[in-house]
Amino acid sequence: MKTLDIRVVPVLTDNYVFLIHDPATGATACVDPAIAPPVIQAAKDLGWVITHILVTHPHGDHTDGIPAIVKEFGAQVYGSRADIGAVPKCDFGVDQGDVIEVGHATCTVLDVPGHTAHHVAYYFAGADAVFVGDTLFSLGCGRLFGGTADQMWDSLKKLRSLPAKTQVYCAHEYTNANADFALSVDADNADLQARATEVINLREAGQFTVPTTLVSEIKCNPFLRCDDAAFQETLGMNGREPERVFAELRRQKDRF
Repeated sequence: MKTLDIRVVPVLTDNYVFLIHDPATGATACVDPAIAPPVIQAAKDLGWVITHILVTHPHGDHTDGIPAIVKEFGAQVYGSRADIGAVPKCDFGVDQGDVIEVGHATCTVLDVPGHTAHHVAYYFAGADAVFVGDTLFSLGCGRLFGGTADQMWDSLKKLRSLPAKTQVYCAHEYTNANADFALSVDADNADLQARATEVINLREAGQFTVPTTLVSEIKCNPFLRCDDAAFQETLGMNGREPERVFAELRRQKDRF
């Protein structure tokens, strides 16, 4: 099978919608369509028909475009089984380990609650790509809206355990602001310093900082390092349970 063709569609102020196209069959998935018109236009410009809509969680800035895209293309909609009533036009409720076929490509559903109580991610192992919604951001993570700190830490560990070469497709362009906070708690991290400089250069050039790579996030993202002894020492939380370190770090970020 040819490599999947993945396109980033920027919408609203800082959202990203993703189009995932299987050239072998023409099947195309759309992830978290915040609004419809630019997504429909992007697909048409590429000559693609959206056949699947993959929803990570039911917030409006991830779902408001669904009805119009379904009307335009007749796409099937997938979302967490627990949120099936909250996701517009949802045809299929999915859980951890479920497999969805997009043409010849397959993705595995990962339960990653924390930002919301029933958030999911979509992992295309064959394309080394994971679509994480608002669970993981480059140099950050989502706020806790309905989920708990313990859930979010478990979800971040689950994502962290994917192959290091995995490309991480986050749903928002928050990286510059996240870098500012990350540097405030991990100032001596040389990898983080280099990533922060890269982010500034990318944004000044009008380029996306998404996708990021998991290997970069493991080195640079403080929210993935809550069980790292050296980072705990930097925070003054030596030997504390990682869940408690994460909860404190998230509280600090909320006040930053």
